[in-house]
Amino acid sequence: MDVLVLGGGYAGLLVTRKLERRLPESATLTLVDETGTHLVQHELHRAIRDPEYVDDIDVPLGEILDRASLREARVTDVDRATRTVSLADGDELDYDYCVVALGVETEFYGIPGVEEHATPLKRLEHAAEIRREFEAVIDQQGHEDPTTPAESTGTVVVGGAGLSGVQVAGELAAMAREREVADDIEVVLLEQLETVAPGFPERFQEATHERLEAQGVDVRPGTTVTAADESEITTEGGTIDYDQFVWTGGIRGNEAMGGDRPQVRGDLRLDGRTFALGDAVRIVDADGEPVPASASAAVRASETVARNVVAAATADGGFVDLAQWRWESPGWLISIGDDAVAQVGPTVLTGAPANALKSAVGITYLAEHGSFRRALDVLRKEADDTGSFAGLLEQL
Repeated sequence: MDVLVLGGGYAGLLVTRKLERRLPESATLTLVDETGTHLVQHELHRAIRDPEYVDDIDVPLGEILDRASLREARVTDVDRATRTVSLADGDELDYDYCVVALGVETEFYGIPGVEEHATPLKRLEHAAEIRREFEAVIDQQGHEDPTTPAESTGTVVVGGAGLSGVQVAGELAAMAREREVADDIEVVLLEQLETVAPGFPERFQEATHERLEAQGVDVRPGTTVTAADESEITTEGGTIDYDQFVWTGGIRGNEAMGGDRPQVRGDLRLDGRTFALGDAVRIVDADGEPVPASASAAVRASETVARNVVAAATADGGFVDLAQWRWESPGWLISIGDDAVAQVGPTVLTGAPANALKSAVGITYLAEHGSFRRALDVLRKEADDTGSFAGLLEQL
């Protein structure tokens, strides 16, 4: 029996690790991933301001896997009718059971000029590019010497105020303060809908908006981008001259899935032998509730998928009693530069308590799914921000 897991992100990695322990010894288990590393995506924005984070959040999958084989290749097609996965190198892999966890790509919605002129944030190279572009904006303002007055004000626009956009805007505003150019660099965050963090609880949205403004970000909800060129963004309300443009305005399905995000129900099945989870699909849980595309949802759905794959694989063609997944949010966390917002139940936290909670979540994840060394390195960096290890531990 051949079992494939496609994608080594949160969903794919956790399903693979569970299947390593639960599949019969006779089964072969292969994880297919384009990069061969597990990127801790919820910390990616930090690599914009501090490239040292790269070593901590980009974990070689070979260090994590036990029984599963790793195939480093890009998936180009999943043919569920023939149970065949095509790879970019020309090879094909057959499967008896498959888990699709390929994640998503940035959606540009066909808006003229946006894909050509804006930088997304999905990969490490994107974080590095955003950092280089921001440093170029600083230099353009005459700030090679921070004691020299700026020749003009630079404008950096972030399109899309979901979690990624909020975190990018916060990092850039913090970076401007660190470089002592905050008065001369304007960070603008655009959102088509009427609130930042759309789709999240209202109190979380309000706290996020407030902390963004406190960090010096110019937040503009209700702003629809209609076009862009090399120096100007056109919106329904007018134009914005810019020096740097970052786009986090939406997601679309992986190309291997035809750019679609097919819907799955609570059993997380695409068909009798193919399961899917994470951002690659739109999940409607066992209670009929839509599930947000988030790392938290991907992590929590992995148990149900692993259980159902094992149940199907060991049923010998008989009746399969599939588990049904219900989404229960543990709360929400978001970084905004050196600040943070957290919601646990009805309680919303900001500042030091929220920062400590977000640090604890990230450190725990790395320790469990990356390495203790990486977790300790992140702890050290977080402590540097608060002034000492003791300061961070007191917050925890």
